Amino acid sequence: MASLLAAVLLAVLFPLFAAGTASAASCATAWSSGAVYTQGMTVSHGGRNYQAKWWTQNETPGTTGQWGVWADQGTCGGGGQDPDPSGFVVSESQFNQMFPSRNSFYTYAGLVDALNAFPAFAKTGSDTVKRQEAAAFLANVNHETGGLRYVVEQNTANYPHYCDAQQPYGCPAGQAAYYGRGPIQLSWNFNYKAAGDALGLDLLRNPYLVEQNPSVAWRTGLWYWNTQNGPGTMTPHNAIVNGRGFGETIRSINGSLECDGRNPAQVQSRVNSYQNFTQILGVAPGSNLSC
Repeated sequence: MASLLAAVLLAVLFPLFAAGTASAASCATAWSSGAVYTQGMTVSHGGRNYQAKWWTQNETPGTTGQWGVWADQGTCGGGGQDPDPSGFVVSESQFNQMFPSRNSFYTYAGLVDALNAFPAFAKTGSDTVKRQEAAAFLANVNHETGGLRYVVEQNTANYPHYCDAQQPYGCPAGQAAYYGRGPIQLSWNFNYKAAGDALGLDLLRNPYLVEQNPSVAWRTGLWYWNTQNGPGTMTPHNAIVNGRGFGETIRSINGSLECDGRNPAQVQSRVNSYQNFTQILGVAPGSNLSC
């Protein structure tokens, strides 16, 4: 009788014990934007596993909701908060804290995917510098997009003016097609041409891709940050990793309109965001905050 009772208790309690101690699912092979996936294939992205419902390529897992190509299979890789194989210094919860009212287009998954194209971003120098660069980029993004609320430029009167017809390739998408889009509000036909060439995309003929694909949008912002001087003398990336400070990133993005006393209120708005974001990331903002 005693042995029968013990067997019954074991049968009841063992499944509960096993469920409570089971480890989280292991992560599948990381998703790649260039790979082709067919129905039933499983990938990992942003600390979660996803299974393809049908053939797909360059559709970021987690960006299209229940009607998208990817079925969410849950967290993987140990079950910790915001697990992310990319090693990005900003967690998803911190990203959400920075942008509580953001447009759903600007996904964390899209940002993490875009990081693959720029391996030096927020991964150069000390942990302090890495966090300062991430905060600096996102603070400027916050200013450019009203807290990631705007995917496209709101002043439609500007649209026809962003076509430099003197360029040899002209404006094949139309004179009014090169308005500001994405986290840095990429504008002008020559910038779409240069960004597209660097990213392997034909953004000159299809600039609308920047407002349709979250990963592409983030990649254009990171392209500017990591490769363009703008009106400054260095890229925003170099401004941070070489110790020139947040103020120099403002100069590289919009210095001709804001720096040297031209619009101190706009400069201060960027600085305020940077100080807020460095606080969220638990890092000192450093010196030379203004321009």
